Amino acid sequence: MQGNNSTNTTGDAEVKSTAAFPYDLYSQASKASAEEKLGFTVQILEEAAALFEEDHSSASWEERTLEDFLNVVTQQADGLRSCIGSHGHKKKNKKLHMYFKRLSRHVLEQMGHSAEAWELVRKEIRDHLTRAHLLVSSLLTTN
Repeated sequence: MQGNNSTNTTGDAEVKSTAAFPYDLYSQASKASAEEKLGFTVQILEEAAALFEEDHSSASWEERTLEDFLNVVTQQADGLRSCIGSHGHKKKNKKLHMYFKRLSRHVLEQMGHSAEAWELVRKEIRDHLTRAHLLVSSLLTTN
């Protein structure tokens, strides 16, 4: 809903070259235990929320809508975290963390937190949320 329908694909190539979507990490997570899948999903939600805490003043989003989004993401992470045993979420996935760090540094910072940079990040996060939903949904169909 927050998208501005940007047609500039130069930035899309920038994201693909510096922070390619981590399909391999999702593939690994899909073969993991239920607790590991939940832990991976919690990390995605936490990393996404942290990204949106950065300077988003150039983004063309309604501030209230962004706040609502962050509240929902945080609530989802908290809810999923409560489903994980005490040993299930002790270790973060370093590769996933580095991916989000690259989004922050190589897309947002290098593009000056511009509206275009935020649109690229928004698209990436939308894809992550879709994949995370599929990952968690797999738990419902197998258990």
